[in-house]
Amino acid sequence: MQKRRILLIVLALGILIVWRQMHKEDEPKTIHITGTTMGVVPYSIKYMDLAGRDLQNDIDSLLVDFNNSLSTYIPNSEISTFNTTDTATYLTPYLYPMLMTSREIYDKSNGAFDPTIGPLVNAWGFGPEKKISLDSSLIDSLIVNIGFDKVTFDATSAKKNKGVVLDFSATAKGYAVDVIADYILANGIKNFMVEIGGEVVCRGKNENGTYWKIGIEKPEMTPEVGNLFATTFIKNTALATSGNYRNYYQEEGRIISHTISPYTGYSVRHHLLSASIYAPNCALADGYATACMVLGVEKSIELLEATPEIDGFLIFSKEDGSLDTYISLGVQPVVEIIK
Repeated sequence: MQKRRILLIVLALGILIVWRQMHKEDEPKTIHITGTTMGVVPYSIKYMDLAGRDLQNDIDSLLVDFNNSLSTYIPNSEISTFNTTDTATYLTPYLYPMLMTSREIYDKSNGAFDPTIGPLVNAWGFGPEKKISLDSSLIDSLIVNIGFDKVTFDATSAKKNKGVVLDFSATAKGYAVDVIADYILANGIKNFMVEIGGEVVCRGKNENGTYWKIGIEKPEMTPEVGNLFATTFIKNTALATSGNYRNYYQEEGRIISHTISPYTGYSVRHHLLSASIYAPNCALADGYATACMVLGVEKSIELLEATPEIDGFLIFSKEDGSLDTYISLGVQPVVEIIK
């Protein structure tokens, strides 16, 4: 009886192997494409496709169109023209959704996220223009034009006050991820990961049949890629991380981070080091991550608890310099801190 059972198992395995070999062409092929966008920002895209299609040329074309709409580094882009003329009738499908997303995050974060922060970002040396010599009177003069309430728009056009400058760099990577993810979905592909500069959207499962696993860096003051602090499974959602540990410089013994507060006009100084936000789309995740980096630990926790459509993983320093974390309830099962 035992020998017969073993023979049946071996026979079944043999049949399965033969069947899989005969139907190998029906299995999706894993495609991995990489490149750069927005100047030097790297992207990495993986997807499983039965047809084995290489979508890189189409994706690169989409990213070029996207940058020609929303990049402040391109003088004749749609947003650069809007900043110059103060009015815009939409020429691309990108500006209006970006304005809508910005309004949502601006309102819910009480202005912590503000895409009119551009002139201050430039003045501090984190934009397309060279850093200028700053004093309190200049910052006061710049902050007069800060405030997304100075921008009005509808589904066909937008207007802004003279002197207001829009800069979507805090959400552009996330929104670009969404654009590419939507394109891949439109091609009938349901299992994929799109990552641009650390912001990511994952749908379905990977080539191993498990949910996509993403690393979150330890917030260390280094220009290189840091060590892993945690890993997280992404289940059909978006994830964006913002931090003050990578893009900064030192001036007169002080660290000047790239996160400029729209409230004060100065670089933020608090204990929050990294904010990873989970959201239905990556533009929202990117914007809320920026808002958290402006707000600090306590107010970020308040924002997360008051906004049911997002979850967050915060890394912050305690008074003794050691690291601590906050993980909102919805993502506690999918975050693993590496000891």
